[in-house]
Amino acid sequence: MKMSPEREGSVDKEEGSWMASAALPEPEAVQPRKKSNFKYAFTSAVCASMATIVLGYDIGVMSGASLYIKKDLQISDVQVEIMMGILSVYALLGSFLGARTSDWVGRRLTVVFAAAIFFTGSLLMGFAVNYAMLMVGRFVTGVGVGYAIMVAPVYTAEVSPASARGFLTSFTEVFINVGILLGYVSNYAFARLPLRLGWRVMLGIGAVPSALLALMVFGMPESPRWLVMQGRLADARAVLAKTSDTPEEAVERLDQIKAAAGIPGDLDGDAVAVPKRKGGEEKRVWKELIFAPTPAMRRILLAALGIQFFQQATGSDSVVLYSPRVFKSAGITGDNHLLGATCAMGVMKTLFILVATFQLDRLGRRPLLLTSTAGMLACLIGLGTGLTVVGRHPDAKIPWAIGLCIVSILAYVSFFSIGLGPLTSVYTSEVFPLRVRALGFALGAACNRVTSAVVTMSFLSLSKAITIGGSFFLYAGVAALGWIFFFTFVPETRGQPLEEIGKLFGMTDTAVVETEDHATKDKVKVTEMN
Repeated sequence: MKMSPEREGSVDKEEGSWMASAALPEPEAVQPRKKSNFKYAFTSAVCASMATIVLGYDIGVMSGASLYIKKDLQISDVQVEIMMGILSVYALLGSFLGARTSDWVGRRLTVVFAAAIFFTGSLLMGFAVNYAMLMVGRFVTGVGVGYAIMVAPVYTAEVSPASARGFLTSFTEVFINVGILLGYVSNYAFARLPLRLGWRVMLGIGAVPSALLALMVFGMPESPRWLVMQGRLADARAVLAKTSDTPEEAVERLDQIKAAAGIPGDLDGDAVAVPKRKGGEEKRVWKELIFAPTPAMRRILLAALGIQFFQQATGSDSVVLYSPRVFKSAGITGDNHLLGATCAMGVMKTLFILVATFQLDRLGRRPLLLTSTAGMLACLIGLGTGLTVVGRHPDAKIPWAIGLCIVSILAYVSFFSIGLGPLTSVYTSEVFPLRVRALGFALGAACNRVTSAVVTMSFLSLSKAITIGGSFFLYAGVAALGWIFFFTFVPETRGQPLEEIGKLFGMTDTAVVETEDHATKDKVKVTEMN
């Protein structure tokens, strides 16, 4: 399909802008301003981010529960791999359903759906009488996880002021890590119960945080950007007044969101009608993001999918989900010692994610991301070396190799937690323009979950094929490629308003790009409602 001369000119300008920006120094980030309404935005972010605790709890609890499930149900390693990794495949479906749901009923009610689905899945797993019923529970839980990991970062990014967006959006990863730690503690606490009861309690008790989350949602405001997309300017104005640093910023944010949504700047009523454009909103969003993206949109999509892919391809889920097996391979024996070492790893993850939370808006995204990936690379090499030495001397205790493995694991999860862990959701929720943000984040989450599924469902088989040490050397190679990718394709976004971030990727006029010239073709009129 041939583009109009006007569109070609727009793309040419966009390409030229990108090339010119590549030759110039990176623009200095906007300095954070005083957080006068920080408390309200903080509370809203905490409530929304608690949705991701369900993913963390499942990851943590399954690392230990799988040991007892295998004994009780007498399943093979292949069935264990499928049980552990299939949730990520089901989360793929949940993330796309969550994107549509959040655009349809709003971000807030989508969090309620996520909590209800995970609540149901936890009960199904807790009362499972056989492997088949357990897998049904895994399916329902996976859909709930998909909803949660899609909507929580998007909502938090949209409600947060630019000065604290990195800090608040990183809460999604904080609660994932809190959930992982709670899962480890659950393993340790219920490990002494009878075999048939212990793992069922571990899984079933995951319904508790879901129920609490559903109640907390009613204290959250709706996303101001979703409200503007629905034409509810008065409601959006009220939310922005409570979540912006200053009244002037609230007005500025509303004007930027209106421009991104295609609403004329001089239209300032309480509610406006926003007619759907020709061809349907959903088809146009898919076209703009996937089927006919501009060069700048293509770069945004590449950066988002790349960071999501490398977060999982570097083996983070293998370390967390199979931590008891990894510690056992390193020479630690006994269920109590294995689960205790796993709890220590969970504590390290949680402590260092808090460090990252307070530094994202001070140091910026790129420095933390590059430092994190380089540290993970070094730790993966150390872990692969230690496991290889221990594996070649199965009948002998080699203290330095065992120590190297333990230190490498703890350092790995620490480096992961200060950068690549929290920054993945932060960055993906920031870079997409408003109209494609829900779908864009859903695609990123889908990439993340598919990669996680491949990694977790192949780890045991890969370890048997190239040894467990060789597996971590492979992950180290992926981490090296990830560092190169981040250095080359991921610009700094700290302190930038969401509606302005597209310019970092070459967009010359975000509003024009987002409306895809339909305003000039279709003459869409936005009329004020009485």
